Amino acid sequence: MIKLISATLLAGFFVYGSAQTIEGQFTLLPQQEIRLEGFNGFGSYIIAKDSTDANGNFKLNYTKDDIGMGFLLSADDKPYIVLLTGEKVVIKGEAPSYVETIVISKGKENQKFVQYATEQPKREQFLSAWRFLDKNYRQDPLLANATKAKADIVSEIVRLNEEESTFLANLPSDSYVKWFLPIRKLVSNVSLVAQYYPEDIPQTREALRAIDYSEPKLYKSGLFREALENHVWFIENSSGDLEVVYKELNHSIDIILNQLLENESLFNEVTDFLFNLLEKRSLFTSAEYLAQRVLNESSCTVTDNVAKQLEAYRKMAVGATVPDIDFGKFTYFPEGVNAIKMSELNSDYFLLVFAAGWCPHCNEELPKIAKLYDEWKQKGVEVILVSLDENGNDFAKFAAPMPFISTTDFKKWDSQAAIDYFVYGTPTYFLVDNQFKLLLRPKNADHAKAWIDYRL
Repeated sequence: MIKLISATLLAGFFVYGSAQTIEGQFTLLPQQEIRLEGFNGFGSYIIAKDSTDANGNFKLNYTKDDIGMGFLLSADDKPYIVLLTGEKVVIKGEAPSYVETIVISKGKENQKFVQYATEQPKREQFLSAWRFLDKNYRQDPLLANATKAKADIVSEIVRLNEEESTFLANLPSDSYVKWFLPIRKLVSNVSLVAQYYPEDIPQTREALRAIDYSEPKLYKSGLFREALENHVWFIENSSGDLEVVYKELNHSIDIILNQLLENESLFNEVTDFLFNLLEKRSLFTSAEYLAQRVLNESSCTVTDNVAKQLEAYRKMAVGATVPDIDFGKFTYFPEGVNAIKMSELNSDYFLLVFAAGWCPHCNEELPKIAKLYDEWKQKGVEVILVSLDENGNDFAKFAAPMPFISTTDFKKWDSQAAIDYFVYGTPTYFLVDNQFKLLLRPKNADHAKAWIDYRL
């Protein structure tokens, strides 16, 4: 199904009889290599290379499999964006990095793209200024009677928006640039909306959810990664309370995965990326939801690597029973404390911290925990640092100053505790009770403190 749709869509982008070439001249780059690169989902690849002649002339070929966005690069690796739509493109300039010197003499879609890229930033600047005035004229009592000025401001905002809409409407219905520009604008503007235009948050959220991640054009656009990252970022930063954030994120996860059920390869690719993104942003509740959703999905086969990662996460979900931790000979104990393993400690709760001296963030977090240790100890919380350092000097330097239990076996990620707890990054936290029931996977020391302050 997906392959058939892809072929049909891609074929529609080509002009009959046109050459699939980008050629031109970079006058400052005689006898130098020029590369044409394209996009595949989360990565890029080299489509073609050519060495310019003594005058800087070059010619690069591409095929229908490369249809989408691309960029030209020289030795300095500064890209010049081009549309690979099946039309012949002829350009001339000093170098890809000197964008202001480049002129496209042939290639209508690329010409339209450049026109929009030149004009739209100016419109956006004007719109920002007019919206600022609109807000102040509506809210400031001193301007309450400025009826005509208010109407003129609104009129200019409408005119600028209509100018952009008219430009897009006049593009050919099957052109790649007509599809690409609104998607790029949506994805690029999420931070502006979240920070400055709260009234646009609902419609922006729904527009992000309307993006079709099974669309071949998106996979080749260079926006695939950014669309997913900004989708998650926007919901996290525009939804208010954390409980609402998780609800909205889980809804978006459902929408995205449902689009990909007929394409198992892409389903696995996106699942793996989303899971790691949620983990990186410490959005563990939604990472857990993703794991449960994917592992329970019967209509799509999950690869072994993705299944292993998600199954590990499910085993360490809140409510699970976690393994005991052995204390080997490389363990620091507070005065008056000694044990062979965690289960021998007399404590109501345990905060387990997997960290290392080579981890910059760990060196910021552990001193915070050290300052809170006496307070937490009085509330029945014992802290256990499982160090992933690899030698005695590093372990001593990192852990010896800490007032709580610190243990290691110098095996880094192959440490038995790290394996048992499926730890893939530092710092990683687990808050458990004395029955070894996992109560919380804190994002950081402050998150752990908030839970302890509220519950204990």
